[in-house]
Amino acid sequence: MNRFRVEVISCTPNPQQTIYAAMHQDYSESFVVEERDRWPAEAQAGEVIVKRLLAGERGHYGPLEHAMIVFNVGYFPHSVMQQARTHRIGVSFDVQSMRYTGQRVADAAAGKIDLEDIFYLRPVGQYLDRQGKKYTYTETDRAKDLELCRQAALRYQELLEAGYAEEHARGILPFDYRQHFVVSFTLRSLMHFLDLRSKKDAQIEIQQLCDLLWPHFQTWAPAIAQWYASTRLGKARLAP
Repeated sequence: MNRFRVEVISCTPNPQQTIYAAMHQDYSESFVVEERDRWPAEAQAGEVIVKRLLAGERGHYGPLEHAMIVFNVGYFPHSVMQQARTHRIGVSFDVQSMRYTGQRVADAAAGKIDLEDIFYLRPVGQYLDRQGKKYTYTETDRAKDLELCRQAALRYQELLEAGYAEEHARGILPFDYRQHFVVSFTLRSLMHFLDLRSKKDAQIEIQQLCDLLWPHFQTWAPAIAQWYASTRLGKARLAP
C-alpha cells in the first residue's frame, strides 16, 4: 500500500475564520465583513465554532460548507474510486479515465515501469470479509495474480498496436488498475466521507485513503479536527 498518495492542491487559507463568519452572519445585524478586524484569530475561531456550532450535536453544519479543500489522490485501485463515489457525499471528482491514459500500461508490459505501479493487488495475509468469511492470501496466490496482470498488460499493448482505441482495450484489464484523481471537499463533506469510509468494516484500501486524508484535515482546521476525532471519527455516525 505504500504507493498510495494524497497531496493538497489548494484549500481555503483560513477555514475556521470563514466558517465563523458564515455562522456569525446567521444571527448578526451587521454586514460581518465590515467587522473583519474584530473576528477572532484562526485558532480562536475554531474554538468558537466547536462551542457554538458543533458541541451538543445540534446538527447545524451548513456553515462548514464554506471552507473548501482540494486533494490529488494517487495510485489507488479502481475499486476505491467506485466506493468513494457511492452514496451522496457532495464532492466533485475528476478521474483518470483510461480512455486516453493507457501508455503506462503498455510501458509496464514492456518492462519499462513496475507492473505494480499500474495494477493493485492486496498484500499477502489473513483476511476477514463483512460476512465473516476468513481466508488466507498466500505468496503463491499473489504471484499467480501478478502474472495475470502481466498477461493482461501484454494483451493491452497488442490491442493498441493493432489500432484499437484505449476505451476498447481497457476492457481486458484487471478490475483494480490504479487511478489518480482530483477531489474537492467542503469541510462538511470531508467529515461525512470520513464518517462513511474510516469505519472498520469499510474496504481496507479506502480506510487507507481516510488515513492519508486525516493529517491534512488536522493541519488545515485543527480545532474542528480535534472535536471530530473525539466525537465522530471511526464511529460511523452518518450525514453531518
